[in-house]
Amino acid sequence: MDLVYKNEKPLLGIAVVFSAIIWLALIVGTLGGLLLYLILGYVFFLFAHSAFISHLKGSGVRISPDQYPDLYDRLVRCCERVGVNEVPEAYLLRTDFFNALATKFLGRHFVVLFTDVVDALDDQPGAIDFYIGHELGHIHRKHLSWQTFVMPASLLPVVGPALRRAEEYTCDRYGVACCQSEADIKAALAAIAAGDTRWSTINVDAYIAQVQATNGFWMSFNELTGDYPWLTKRMATAVALAQGQEITHPRRSFWAWTLSCFIPRLGVGAGGAASLLITIALIGVLAAVAIPAYQQYVERARFSTAYSAALEVQGRVEAYAQEHQAWPVSMIDLGYPESTLKNAVGDYSIDVYESGLIGVEVGTDKSGESEYIVLEPSVDQGNISWTCYGQNVEEKLLPADCR
Repeated sequence: MDLVYKNEKPLLGIAVVFSAIIWLALIVGTLGGLLLYLILGYVFFLFAHSAFISHLKGSGVRISPDQYPDLYDRLVRCCERVGVNEVPEAYLLRTDFFNALATKFLGRHFVVLFTDVVDALDDQPGAIDFYIGHELGHIHRKHLSWQTFVMPASLLPVVGPALRRAEEYTCDRYGVACCQSEADIKAALAAIAAGDTRWSTINVDAYIAQVQATNGFWMSFNELTGDYPWLTKRMATAVALAQGQEITHPRRSFWAWTLSCFIPRLGVGAGGAASLLITIALIGVLAAVAIPAYQQYVERARFSTAYSAALEVQGRVEAYAQEHQAWPVSMIDLGYPESTLKNAVGDYSIDVYESGLIGVEVGTDKSGESEYIVLEPSVDQGNISWTCYGQNVEEKLLPADCR
């Protein structure tokens, strides 16, 4: 039996390549400064994680040949079955969580069994092998070692959550490999689903049949944006694997796939709704910045168009002055059909004033005063030169030649 779920390796490959590019770009872009922050971050994590490890060693019960030898024998046997050469330290810990976990501290691996799990399966202790095998899967596949490096890719929409779900499916396969019977597999997953007392009366076939309800939009969306497959799917997959079969789950909603492409993974489990809310908030912040910037861009483009039209008028003013040795009185003198050149599309108007001055009215400011781009001529020994400036206009909106 192949212990690695089919999608894990290709997804990990994508994550490694993408993350390597991001880390390299960040290190080069910060001239190596990022390395210092990474070291500081690791030190902070070390101190924070040491609190849990210290609590584990100080309050948990270490599973050993002398302490709960039955659990220790299961641990050793599972390690042999899945190829874990060094038996990790294992502890029994009293918590309110119904599960198990694997962790790593300073190169050493730890497996933690919660007492609620062990107590619940007292009548079927073989089911505990599934939990042990699942956590050994994280260790053997080096999920704990890779997670920091692939962190940039883990935030990607679709890919990040898919990799986490693939890892869970892989670890379930390790759990199946450690179990002696199909009944143990069902009991282990039933206990997570129905609780520490009701699991023994669960109708597994009916529970697996619930998989057919996972292809709707909301079910698909929240799985695609979450870190864990639906437990009904895990149960169906594990049972099929124990029977030597491969299972095909219902296809997820196309629209759920489409929307999930825009939802980054935030590491909150089946938290598509939370991810969506945070993403909407981020979009709101970006919009608050982007919309004014876009509006400013549109205004600058409009002012630039108006300025280009004014340059054409400037050319006619120069030609008129040289021919008549006088400044034009109105736009009609320059050959335009009306005294004011108006452009409805660009929302501006151009007039010629005393001494050849050209004024382009481009709007009104907050106080109601007209805003102008002004081209003012001056004559030096018969040569005409021009100065462009703004009147009641924000300088950042003016064309470069008028600032």
